Amino acid sequence: MSTRSVASGSGQLASGDRREHVRLGRRELLFGLGASAGSLAFTSLLAGEPAATAGPLAPKEPMLPAKAKACIFLVLEGGPGHMDTFDPKPKLRDLHLTESVRDPNQVLVELTAKTYYVGSPFGFRKVGKSGIEMCDRFVHMADPAVADELCVYRGCQAQSVNHPDALYHLNTGSTLGADPGVGAWVTYGLGSFNQNVPGYVVMTELAFPQGGAGNWSNGFLPAHYQGTLLRSSGSPVLDLEPPQWKTREQQRRSLDLLADINRRHAERRPSHDELAARMESYELAYRMQAEVPDIVDLSRESEATRDAYGLNAEASRSFGRQCLLARRLVEQGVRFVQIFSGGWDSHDFLERNHAARIESVDKPIAALIRDLRQRGMLDETLVVCSGEFGRTPDNNRRGGVDPNGRGHNADAMAVLMAGGGTPAGTVVGATDEVGNRAVEVVHPLKDLHVTWLRLMGLDDNRLTYFHGGRFKQLSQVGGQLIPELIA
Repeated sequence: MSTRSVASGSGQLASGDRREHVRLGRRELLFGLGASAGSLAFTSLLAGEPAATAGPLAPKEPMLPAKAKACIFLVLEGGPGHMDTFDPKPKLRDLHLTESVRDPNQVLVELTAKTYYVGSPFGFRKVGKSGIEMCDRFVHMADPAVADELCVYRGCQAQSVNHPDALYHLNTGSTLGADPGVGAWVTYGLGSFNQNVPGYVVMTELAFPQGGAGNWSNGFLPAHYQGTLLRSSGSPVLDLEPPQWKTREQQRRSLDLLADINRRHAERRPSHDELAARMESYELAYRMQAEVPDIVDLSRESEATRDAYGLNAEASRSFGRQCLLARRLVEQGVRFVQIFSGGWDSHDFLERNHAARIESVDKPIAALIRDLRQRGMLDETLVVCSGEFGRTPDNNRRGGVDPNGRGHNADAMAVLMAGGGTPAGTVVGATDEVGNRAVEVVHPLKDLHVTWLRLMGLDDNRLTYFHGGRFKQLSQVGGQLIPELIA
């Protein structure tokens, strides 16, 4: 095999063999080594170890002392009403269906439409020893064993009132939809404990969220860090079982031949890191066929566990199945699991819509938190539950037939957290008397991202990747830690 050299100054490959010439200056070469798959091989050589033994998803030491080793991120797509779930506003009951004071910042208000305050159709009560206030439709999460594990953050503000933009911002730190998902950043910074399963796994309950796979993309990071989607029904992964006519030995020989062809191809095109990621994905798929079937086989769980997650009820079966899978995946070393629950966009028929969605997630989320605690995993697993924004205190009408609904609100939202070093049994921050705007411990969503990374031992200012002429990070331009959210 011929060797490759870089001509001093020009950055052009030597022409002794038939390879593509790539013009690469000294600066670009150094940045490439420090910000791509090349860095893995380079650092392995420095350490005197074969590069192949330290793949891109190999476990890495955290930058800072970590409280959480894994994260389960539950996204309530559509924006649940914070005043209808975990931030009660009695004042809205007094103002119900009286004309509201129009907020010029709420851009979805029709210019000619009158808007009316909407009192929550649900009752509230304090639960657990902590006295956290919770909508009375949450039955299982009201269990003190669950409620006293929660941290409810009421001071968060989103950046957009458009679903795709806001979802992108929640999941990637950018409203543009081309940046890495938070799970991609975490696996880029920490790797994965189990090399036989993906480090970043995604599940969707009803349908793809608005914006689609851009919510869990690897963006400009190497392709190894993109989220792997598990299907919501049937086999979670297509082609998980090999064809009956092909043995494991035959698969291995086929992969070895393919790898040899791909290596020859890659030698002539050393700047194309997508090929390396594709080669690794074939190997990962081969390894997954041996390990994943056991992980996704929920029949191995007891009937009591399946019932606790809501698998025996139509309303909660789908989301419950995914929450149970999330626990099993984290238990087997997956670093970041994300589940999307859709249908929370209640512009009208608020009581009917939110009641149905609460029923679908109440039992599964409660079971997940309780199960993680009983297995000794909750302290090292960060559980996050959030929509992409909150809702308005008025109906923000768009011409619907029912006035009892709410519009989009980027200025106030409630985020639930549990485990992973968050302060259990606490409420942090507050909104005004009608829930229109956060007024205490107010932080933009990027600060929440910074805090989540810190809980997992990552420093947002150091977790960077050189792209487009600058070092990029999850918070985009830097954010602040929210100390009140760290126990």
